[in-house]
Amino acid sequence: MEKIKENLENKIIFLEDEEAIKKNEEQIVKVEEDDSGERIDSYLSKKMDLTRTRIKQLIKDENVLVNGKKAKPAYKVERDDEISVIIPELEDIEINSENIPINIVYEDSDLAVINKSAGMVVHPAHGHHSGTLVNAILYHIKDLSGINGEIRPGIVHRLDKDTSGLLIIAKNDKAHLSLAKMFQDKIIKKTYLAILKGKLNKNSGRIVTKIGRDKNDRKKMTVLDSLENGKIAISNFEVLDKNEKFTLVKVHIETGRTHQIRVHMKYLGYPILGDSIYGRSDSEKRQMLHAYKLEFLHPITNVPVEFIGKLPKDFKNALKKCNLKFDENIEII
Repeated sequence: MEKIKENLENKIIFLEDEEAIKKNEEQIVKVEEDDSGERIDSYLSKKMDLTRTRIKQLIKDENVLVNGKKAKPAYKVERDDEISVIIPELEDIEINSENIPINIVYEDSDLAVINKSAGMVVHPAHGHHSGTLVNAILYHIKDLSGINGEIRPGIVHRLDKDTSGLLIIAKNDKAHLSLAKMFQDKIIKKTYLAILKGKLNKNSGRIVTKIGRDKNDRKKMTVLDSLENGKIAISNFEVLDKNEKFTLVKVHIETGRTHQIRVHMKYLGYPILGDSIYGRSDSEKRQMLHAYKLEFLHPITNVPVEFIGKLPKDFKNALKKCNLKFDENIEII
């Protein structure tokens, strides 16, 4: 999908390419025998060059019909199914580019890698269109992919507001689709550093659970039992340093569930320092969780790349206060 950027008095307005997807146009897709048995969101994502997230939202908004009936996200398509998809007219939205300092670790014609500061929201939400990473990258980066719509240009994945560290930004739609597929196939390796409260009683481990919304607080996530509906979440951890009161761990996540590391560390009984939602309030102003390392194949050249996000000052200060050691000059695997 192409996009047109119009910069008027430092304001960015995104316009969809009408030849790619016409507003409110109904598109009909007929399922062939070879595609039988595939989930509808995955099937339409490939057929229409849209992300699965976008397709799921269209299904949720009842803009997808199968043989004249409302579709369900888990439906598996069958031969000769007639699928009707309506792309609704997007709300006109205007987002300011803002000269907010950001740490661009790497940039080429296809992608950029940002070391995000804690306290920064990744993308605007309706009614909150300023001060986000998107506002910043609109100012600092010339081209951005348009697949995720007007309020999420270039955004392939996210970090919580108060989690610092590395984020990949797509600069064109080809790179975006390739990166999204890599995240979906779990072949992008993401390694985090976290300071935990307490002396972890294991040196390494693998956590495999279901994660879903907390029934008592819908704003929180929680580990669910095997019979409850939730999504599988897998985290691998290794202790880098510890003492009687605190533990420094590196965590490699195989899935990317909302608040996954924070929930899993609470599940172990060692919440992340500064995490007032999944632990108790303490002297730190935010959770000491940092997306430290990214390893993946370049989405266009297919060359292996690796990036390190240097630790922010508050994380270094927390390490010092907790009497934990971490040498950034020594590579962690």
